[in-house]
Amino acid sequence: MKAAPFAYAKPGSLREAFALLERHGDRAKLLAGGQSLIAALNMRLATPSILVDLTAIPGIDGIQLRGDHLAIGALVRHREIERSELVAKHAPLLSQAAPHIAHVAIRNAGTIGGSLAMADPAAEWPACCVALEAHIVAASPKGERRIPATKFFKSLFTTALAPREIITAVEVPVAGANTRSAFLELVRRRGDYAIVGLAAHTQLERGALTRLRLVYLGVGDAPVSAAGAMEKLEGKRATPEAIAAAQAALEQDLSPAADLTHSAATKLHLARVLLGRALAALVT
Repeated sequence: MKAAPFAYAKPGSLREAFALLERHGDRAKLLAGGQSLIAALNMRLATPSILVDLTAIPGIDGIQLRGDHLAIGALVRHREIERSELVAKHAPLLSQAAPHIAHVAIRNAGTIGGSLAMADPAAEWPACCVALEAHIVAASPKGERRIPATKFFKSLFTTALAPREIITAVEVPVAGANTRSAFLELVRRRGDYAIVGLAAHTQLERGALTRLRLVYLGVGDAPVSAAGAMEKLEGKRATPEAIAAAQAALEQDLSPAADLTHSAATKLHLARVLLGRALAALVT
């Protein structure tokens, strides 16, 4: 199947992009990398009247260290994050997650801003941003605002972005000396969407887990923080008993839906397995 007919525009500034969005409203779709949008167009799941290509807009790409946070432009490709020394040093969770995104050809095209705006609950970046307590920077004709990732993802393909807002960057707190992170996911085949995935982030203080974040992907309509499991482990060492208690708490934390190949019970079991593996990685 081919995409339905649409117009195309490539603005050279945010101001031009805002004008196009104002003119066309909900009939316009923003294009960054096209990782998900192009497929949706070809399957006619999206039928915009105009495609607004953001890739010529200056100032919304690049990776920079700015004080206590790492600023990643919305147009930064997944592959750039995977290869970045700055990311590996200051936000290792993102470096660990990047190779799990589809295949290299897709990572060369897709962007972090596009992924966050799409808000696919099986995508890696949303869960990572929630685990890292990052902020999503969004611009509009009214100005700029920083939205906590913990409040950004509302439900299936739905975010806190207001009409005419465009993601311009992601701000990720710089990892400290005692920071530990682990990203794991299970797939049927390399490059497939995750059956279940887990972004784990913590501070390790004298062997104890503090400020622990456990955020799952693929088990709900948005990234899911495992609040009960985190409570069982916060301030404690990852002993077999503590891990078992946290795994048991997932029964209340997660309500995964069955898919074509996996039952809800199977997904919950796999979530427990990933939790055990992630905790072992965090304290190693």
